[in-house]
Amino acid sequence: MSDKNILVYPIILHPENSGYSVEVPDIDGGTWTQGDTMKDAILMAIDAIGIMLEDKSEYPIASKLEDLIVKNEDIKTVVSINLDEYRRNNPKTVRKSVTVPEYLVKLGKEQNLNFSAILTNALKERLES
Repeated sequence: MSDKNILVYPIILHPENSGYSVEVPDIDGGTWTQGDTMKDAILMAIDAIGIMLEDKSEYPIASKLEDLIVKNEDIKTVVSINLDEYRRNNPKTVRKSVTVPEYLVKLGKEQNLNFSAILTNALKERLES
């Protein structure tokens, strides 16, 4: 695992009448999300960071927590995300064309096999061992 993919960013929790809106100032010029509880809001911020950065290899530089200006009721804190783990747990799928013997396709169809699931499992087993 590369430390390069463990990121820490400041967030600002803005209390609302119900729950919190969450600002992630360093991501994409300011990313926003929300949560019903403080815990939910923090988890949503982590997920928003993951979504915005999952396809990137270079990441925005994090602001210093002490440099964030907030109103009295706002809460500033930091969150961390391991992008390698995020990508494993939230995989994007891509269409891939593969070539297999015709008789295997016929047998697989007769048994109602999911070729994508079988290939995914075989790749995981091969690559994660």
